[in-house]
Amino acid sequence: MQLLGRLEIKSKEKIIEFLNSQETGRVCSIDMDGYPQIIPMNFVYAKDSIYMHSHIKGEKIENITRNPKIGFEVDQSLEFLPSYFSHPTDASQADTLYISVVIKGHGSIISDRSEKAFALNSLMEKYQPEGKYEKIAPKMHVVDEVAIIKVVPETMRGKYKIGQHLDKKTRLLLANLILKRNTPTSKNTVKTMGIKQTVDGLEISEDPLW
Repeated sequence: MQLLGRLEIKSKEKIIEFLNSQETGRVCSIDMDGYPQIIPMNFVYAKDSIYMHSHIKGEKIENITRNPKIGFEVDQSLEFLPSYFSHPTDASQADTLYISVVIKGHGSIISDRSEKAFALNSLMEKYQPEGKYEKIAPKMHVVDEVAIIKVVPETMRGKYKIGQHLDKKTRLLLANLILKRNTPTSKNTVKTMGIKQTVDGLEISEDPLW
């Protein structure tokens, strides 16, 4: 339990920051046979809600209309840690550094044109921050051509494992091993761990505790 507590993201602001830094989330609804249906979606967190746009017809729309209990999940796998980082032969020592957020909430299909326009503009601001588009107004036809799914969280929990459970010496050793393995993500992973590279080697620049 002590380790699980250290893996929890306690800051709501950090959870929201993480959510809006990610391109894809997974929405889970319950189909007519009682099975979970999980679909990857573009999304934005705004005004304490998750917004997604969709075709006006489809199974997920039917599911949410029938049963508003929704799950939503976002994760980022930062780095796979090979077993030989910890033990020369024991495969069970393999691990992964990650960040994840899991939401349970109430889903609905928005009909209010102003809220639909707000959701679409919020999505555009997230995915096309450079602009170069006409802002969507409630009276535009495009508002009628898409469905907006809204999920209001009842619970929102974040977890992360980026070395904060390790002492500083072990964290630096792990960072060196990650850089030596030289994967495409290694440098960004070490930065996320709160470690910076200097001419003299590695040093912990900030505590990664969220």
